[in-house]
Amino acid sequence: MNSAKTNLPPFIRPALAALLVAAFAVGALYFWLLADLPPISSVEQRLIRPTTQIVDRHGRLLYEVLDPNAGKQIDLSLDDVPPACIQATLATEDSRFYLHPGVDPVAIARAAWQNYRAGGTVVSGGSTLTQQLARNLLMTPAERYEQSLRRKLREAYLAWRLEMRYSKDEILALYLNQTYYGHFAFGLEAAAQVFFAKPAAQLSKAECALLAGLIQYPTGYDPLAGPETAKLRQATVLRLMREAGFLTADEANLIAAEPLRFRSRLFNIRAPHFVMYIQDQVAQRIGADRLRDGGLRVVTTLDLDLQQRAEEAVRYRLDLLNCRIPGLCDGSTDPNRRVDNAAAVILDATSGDILTMVGSPDYFDTRIQGNVNAALALRQPGSAVKPLTYAAALDPGWSAALGLEPLTPATILADLPATFYVRDKAGGNVPYTPVNYDRLYHGPVAVRTALANSYNIPAVKVLDRIGVEILRRIATQAGITTFNQEYGLALTLGGGEVKLLDLTTAYGIFQNGHRLDTRALLDIQAQGQNGAWVSLLHAGAPAARDPYGAQVIEPATAYLITDILSDPLARLPAFGEGSILELPFPVAVKTGTTTDWRDNWTIGYSTRRIVGVWVGNADNTPMLDVSGVDGAGPIWHDLMVAAHPSAPPAFRAPAGVITTTICGPSGLLPSPACTRTRQEKFIHGTEPQRQDDQFQRVVVDRATGLLAGPGTPEARRSERTYWVLPAEYHTWMVSQGIPILPPGATANNTAGNTTAAAALPSAQQAAPLVLTAPTSNTAYRLHPGVPLDRQRIEVAGYVADGRTW
Repeated sequence: MNSAKTNLPPFIRPALAALLVAAFAVGALYFWLLADLPPISSVEQRLIRPTTQIVDRHGRLLYEVLDPNAGKQIDLSLDDVPPACIQATLATEDSRFYLHPGVDPVAIARAAWQNYRAGGTVVSGGSTLTQQLARNLLMTPAERYEQSLRRKLREAYLAWRLEMRYSKDEILALYLNQTYYGHFAFGLEAAAQVFFAKPAAQLSKAECALLAGLIQYPTGYDPLAGPETAKLRQATVLRLMREAGFLTADEANLIAAEPLRFRSRLFNIRAPHFVMYIQDQVAQRIGADRLRDGGLRVVTTLDLDLQQRAEEAVRYRLDLLNCRIPGLCDGSTDPNRRVDNAAAVILDATSGDILTMVGSPDYFDTRIQGNVNAALALRQPGSAVKPLTYAAALDPGWSAALGLEPLTPATILADLPATFYVRDKAGGNVPYTPVNYDRLYHGPVAVRTALANSYNIPAVKVLDRIGVEILRRIATQAGITTFNQEYGLALTLGGGEVKLLDLTTAYGIFQNGHRLDTRALLDIQAQGQNGAWVSLLHAGAPAARDPYGAQVIEPATAYLITDILSDPLARLPAFGEGSILELPFPVAVKTGTTTDWRDNWTIGYSTRRIVGVWVGNADNTPMLDVSGVDGAGPIWHDLMVAAHPSAPPAFRAPAGVITTTICGPSGLLPSPACTRTRQEKFIHGTEPQRQDDQFQRVVVDRATGLLAGPGTPEARRSERTYWVLPAEYHTWMVSQGIPILPPGATANNTAGNTTAAAALPSAQQAAPLVLTAPTSNTAYRLHPGVPLDRQRIEVAGYVADGRTW
């Protein structure tokens, strides 16, 4: 059966064929032109993310964390853009922006004509502002710079789609926030900060014109590399603004004459050592990649004003110390004290906040290894660790754990030659003989005097009493993280290594006895849907924070240490009157100096602030006779003043602290014979209960200087008071010219204290011989290569009648 033949009009077949060809062509054109274009909805995901900003406690910018694969970008509301910047951008890039639908035929025709007149050379592009945005956000880097009809058509299509999705103002805001201006600055706000070190809202008309001119050719018009070329480009922008009706000729001329001041350093960072420190802390919390991804706001505890004053003080005092300030050197000392470095930390004693951290006088000075943060470097603290030793010895809790009676500020310590035995690295015992900073011996000294004047020998004796492990434990509990090795008695003189931040933190226990938990980070924030900053660390307002943790010593012990360190009269012998350590408000302070002049310290505090300063050299070379009071002390003084715009409250004694009158030289209750009395503070229950028996009144024969006997005429009898000390003090008493009690004193010929004779040391009751050198338990080693006559041992002693040899 034959199928029916379909009869079609003769024009149908060609029409169908043409339709098929057209459909194929349209499909091919679509795939050639549009198939692989990204959706317009992906614009938000393709935006260059704002850089993570690190700000101080008041919101002032310290640093922006740049992604090395992106750049610096800060979002800006169109309302915050100066009108001159908008006008300059539109006049230069797209004067008909508000008139076209994304593609401007007039601009295209004008560009074609200009290029034709230039002999085919491309001198004008004709791309609208929307086309530029589409190219930069929605095209691949390879296609972005392709010179082809296909790219132009795709760009026009994307621009049209952008105009369909966003308003003109939204497109303009995107453009001003995403356009590249050079030097890794994306957006107008970043460009304003990079080139002029100011926010965009403060840009002048001249600065707006210059920045608008950079968009077409950021490297070619770079004002930092070629200011003359950039100035010529600015003139072009001003001409275009005049032609667009934004400026009159006179206004353009005035703007062109304005001087431009560019920033001097592109690497914009404030408080660099602190910034690096906080970046490490944030990276530990959220990860380094999230930090670099951008879009965060890191709020820190730093006070930028105080930080800058601290940096200035460090530089000024080092220059003064090294005689680098003209007119302030008298030539009486070596003008080069060979000290190039210093670090400083200021803590808020009420919150634990790190308010300043100066790691060196200049982060960028490679000569002094300025990028090394000396506030976190390990250095020997010298005597600055002594308050922790005395705190353990004075504290009833620590003493009870050792089965010892606690010391008091009045306890008498023997500042006399002493030798101790410590373990060496091989496990053997070796002699250790400490000496004082002034190379003198001060005899019987109260704990108050010994600590205030930083005498070494008493401090070692106190540590020998409580044990090195106790000092290590109390230091660790207070915040020192580096006492983790085997140490000898020299630990109390700075034999270990500490970080300035840790040691300054450790002094926080003297506020109330509890460990101070410092912090550098207040919050990490990200922008929410409405643009407001939202905390990533806590919901809502942050909870109230108690900066003080576990108790380390009793509050009363903390107060006693503070009272000693804030006593200018107690430290008078070593530091003199009116020293740099004195301030017009109550402060407690301790210095430290290593024996080889490599490190010196001053750590001190008020009820509001704790300030720590280290001075030395990063390469550990010794300074030239620079002590803690000479080097770190002046910086500490300046920072204390800067940190206290008003006087802080005085230190207040907690419950359990009492004040008692004592006989100063003995630390006991006054007797009639003791006339050198003073007030002293004690923890209740530790005050002296026994009356002084060191000061003895006796009747002597004026003619012989010996005790008067029954036959001594009344005219030759004289009552005198003697300071009667144990035998170990005899040599010291003779060296000081202190009269020795005559031999033969008995209860019958003492006056004013009938119990004195029983208490008299045997050396002062006519003992035949007392050795004062060598000291007890001293060991000597003879060297086989040295002649014996050069290895003699000094022997010294006395008898009760005062004769010595």
